[in-house]
Formats: sequence, structure tokens, C-alpha cells
Amino acid sequence: MNQLNSFETASDEPLYNIGIVSRMTGIPVATLRVWERRYGFPSSVRTPGGHRLCSEKEVIRLRWVKARVDEGMQTGQAIRALQHMEHEGRFDESSLLRPPQPTQTMPDPSLTTFRTRLTDLLLVNDLERADQLLGEVLSLYPIEDLMLEVVGPTLNDIGVAWLEERISVATEHLATNLLRQHLLMWMMTGPLPFAGIPPTVLACAPGEWHEGSLLILAVLLRRRRWPVAYLGQNVPLDDLGNLAHQVNAPAIIFVAMVEQSAAGLIDWPQHLPKVQNNKPFVGFGGRIFNEQPEWREKVPGVFLGETLRDGIQLLDKRLHTLLQPKP
Repeated sequence: MNQLNSFETASDEPLYNIGIVSRMTGIPVATLRVWERRYGFPSSVRTPGGHRLCSEKEVIRLRWVKARVDEGMQTGQAIRALQHMEHEGRFDESSLLRPPQPTQTMPDPSLTTFRTRLTDLLLVNDLERADQLLGEVLSLYPIEDLMLEVVGPTLNDIGVAWLEERISVATEHLATNLLRQHLLMWMMTGPLPFAGIPPTVLACAPGEWHEGSLLILAVLLRRRRWPVAYLGQNVPLDDLGNLAHQVNAPAIIFVAMVEQSAAGLIDWPQHLPKVQNNKPFVGFGGRIFNEQPEWREKVPGVFLGETLRDGIQLLDKRLHTLLQPKP
């Protein structure tokens, strides 16, 4: 079947058995059976012999759902998004052919609105609607835009609200943990990584507990098919050095937000004696390096840039140069 066929003109006639549907969509047969049992999707009819048959339209719907899942959406959310769009009469399978989005220099106004809505929901502990909103954004935008224009700024908004004592510690923790859970899920369910490539190590500086930007970077790396070894908060440099050596990491990335944690990175070469001649590549970033640029000269390594978008682009380019992965 040609993907360019219009959904409106596609056939409703049940023609394709589950094996053919699997080949046409790239979805394993076992997964199709689980989706049908768990979600009642896709719709199919059974022959007198008990074999499932799907129509051309169902294949298009499956391709749309698979595209959303590949972008990081949970299966149930993707199916609900499809059904919601069909109910409103705005389902467009052409999104399957959506080209890579150009780098945006200014946030999409709609994304800014989503960010405000998400923050407002989290400030009043409405986790169910916040979760639904994340699914809605993911059905409309690439996951990179969701990360950089909605989730990252929302984490900052929540932190500011706590600093200004507009929310309790409990609310701040609840909101942050909801977003953290989504980030971890998106990191773990990324596309298959490049084969034979060792992982990039991601770690917060010693004494650094703010991991939001590091998690977002991990998700973006996985979406670009780079394996990651995510260490998270407050990582001792000796332990990090040993692990990086064991996994043969091509790159080590540090995040520091305040002076105290940035100061803990100044002597990282003493703890990673095997880092020589820029192998592995060591990069760093975080709020302190933006607010006080002089810290960029105090910490050895490469400053990744003032934004996460700058950081992922620089790191992706450097990894391609170092490792030259096969498609």
C-alpha cells in the first residue's frame, strides 16, 4: 500500500492478515496481538477459520500510532490521541511523512501556551490532567520541542514557584517527580541505539541534586540513537571515572547549577586520569555557567552552550565525528 494514499479514499475492506500487516507497518505480530487484546486496536474481522484481517484504513491508523510511539508517546496515549482526532474530524495520516523540524529560534506560541497550562495544572496538583496534556502535546509536536519548549521551562517554573514560596515542598516534589517519571520513560523507550557504540556518561556534579536538564539531555541523546549511561544526582568523581573507563565511554557530560557544585568539577582531571588527548570528550553545562560566564574558564572541558538545544547539537555533532556510527 502506498503511504501517500488518502485516508478518505482508502479501502475499508478487510484484506490483510496479521503477518502482512506486521510487514506493512513494522510492528511485530506479538505487539499487534497485545494492542488488540489490551486496547481493542486495531479493529479487525475474523475469517471463518479464525484469522484476523485488517483493512487498508486500519494499516494507515496503525502507521500513525507507531509513528507517535517511536517519538516517545505511550501506546495508550497514542491510540487515544488518534481516536480524539478522528472524533473531531481532523485525523491526518500525512503526519507519518512529517520531515524533521527545523531548529526554532523562537518558541512556538502554542508551545508557550502548553507550558503555561502544564505549570498551572502542576501547581494545583492536578496530575491526571497534566499527564493528559503531555500526551496531547506529544501527538502534535516532535518530542524535542516538547522537551525544550514545555518540559524544561515547566521544571524551571516549578522551581521558581517553590523559591518564591508560592507552593509547598510537597507540591514541588510531586510536580517534579511526575515530569521525572515521564523523562525516564522517554529515555528508556527511545529508538534502537546505534549498534556497537559505547554509552555516553551523564552525571550531575558532586553535590548537585538538580537533574532536570541532564535528564532532558539524556532523552534527546536517546532520540538521536546514542546509548547513554545515566548516573543522575550527586555523583562522586572517583566512581564516575571508574565506570567511564569500564564502559569505554566516548563522552562524559557534567551538569552543575550553582557555584558549590561547579567548584567540585574544577579538579575532575585528577579523578579521571585516563582522560587524555580529549578521549573521552568531556563537556559541561548548567545555570551557573550562564549566570557567571567566568566559570566556563575555571572548569576543564568544553562548555556545551547556554541552552539545551545548543548542547544537544554540539554533542551530537561531536559524537558523530568521534564514532562515525553506521545508519
